[in-house]
Amino acid sequence: MRIVIINGPNLNLLGKREPGIYGSESFEAYFTTLQAQYPAVEFNYFQSNVEGEIINQLHAEGFSADGILLNAGGYTHTSVAIRDAIAAIKTPVIEVHISNVYAREEFRHTSMIAPKCVGSICGLGMKGYRLGVEYFLQQ
Repeated sequence: MRIVIINGPNLNLLGKREPGIYGSESFEAYFTTLQAQYPAVEFNYFQSNVEGEIINQLHAEGFSADGILLNAGGYTHTSVAIRDAIAAIKTPVIEVHISNVYAREEFRHTSMIAPKCVGSICGLGMKGYRLGVEYFLQQ
């Protein structure tokens, strides 16, 4: 089983950025924990603040990975291009958000990518990624 995690803008600052919303753990530290919890899973991790690089990564992984966990950050609410990239690939994608986007600003309540994903997980902190892994393992 090969699962790819793609994180979008500002998620490289996890652990430093707004810890009241996103927690104090870096994604790299969490990723190490996730790998240890699932030794039989091959994980690939990619983060970019650039929309086109996220699209390129979806294209590169979207025909060979077993699942993709995508936290598109702010692009969730604005990117038709990422939505189209998800629609164009064969690998199922789960939308993940660390915070509860529905408890935040109204503009965050609309996801451009959700209709092209198999599901969405939000508001459960970093545990949302683990829940996405569990989903893919049970398919």
